[in-house]
Amino acid sequence: MRENSFKNFIRTTFGSGSPIPFIISGNVALFILIYLFDILFELKIIPTPLFQWTVDQLSLPTNFQAFIQQPWSLLTYNFLYTGLFNVAFDCLWLYWLGNIFFNFLNKRQFLFIYIFSGLLAGLIFLIFSHLALFSNLPNPYLNTGSITIAAILASIATLVPKYELRLLLFGNVKLKTIAIVYFAIQFLFFILTNKPAAISYFCAVIFGMGYTYALQSGMDWSKIFKKKDKKRSKLKVVVGRGERSMPQHRYDLPNQDQIDQILDKISLSGYDSLSTHEKEILFKASNNNKIDG
Repeated sequence: MRENSFKNFIRTTFGSGSPIPFIISGNVALFILIYLFDILFELKIIPTPLFQWTVDQLSLPTNFQAFIQQPWSLLTYNFLYTGLFNVAFDCLWLYWLGNIFFNFLNKRQFLFIYIFSGLLAGLIFLIFSHLALFSNLPNPYLNTGSITIAAILASIATLVPKYELRLLLFGNVKLKTIAIVYFAIQFLFFILTNKPAAISYFCAVIFGMGYTYALQSGMDWSKIFKKKDKKRSKLKVVVGRGERSMPQHRYDLPNQDQIDQILDKISLSGYDSLSTHEKEILFKASNNNKIDG
């Protein structure tokens, strides 16, 4: 019975179409692997300190010459963690944010923000690390997924800033408030430990916000990932028993003001208080990942 429950959990989790379980699994697996190397070396089972070698190979270096020798680090630094608290917190944070993100946007948009914010932050880190102002860094490398998570948070907080979350000690808190506090803490941490990383972090946040602003003005940057259809069929939205066709919007989400008003109405009076048209708008937003994924 337990075996069947576990299989169902795996099937449900990894068969949902969401990239988040795969990202989290990759982060955790890599974290376990490097510490397994460390344990094996300490027990003298393997002669080479593979822990430090793996960290060096997968981290993004400040030295451009070193980067030329390991260009893959521009991608891998985003999945590497060396601290238990960091990997646990970021994985939980990514899971939580991802659930909110997919209520309004889709998988293609998530992957675009996640991948390109990481690449942008990495390139900016390399550029600023060469400035004399940032020479003799205490941390001559970058390895964290916090930067791309910040871009995801920035994008969704810009889209639905009034979205409320119930926190244990604080009650209902708006998403924009959580984002501001989180960004401030993270940015301060990077300023104290790795200044080029702080600049990269700031740029990733701006990138996430910029993506949403562009989306609201009709430009979806993530469409570079989208295959061109020979014929674009009209979107059908099912509400109750009836079924009607609606032309697709010029971008993949309803107007932000409409979403904010609907969320406010749900908070005050519940879902049943929504009109049919408002339910259609919410249906479009919450199922957008199934339509355009």
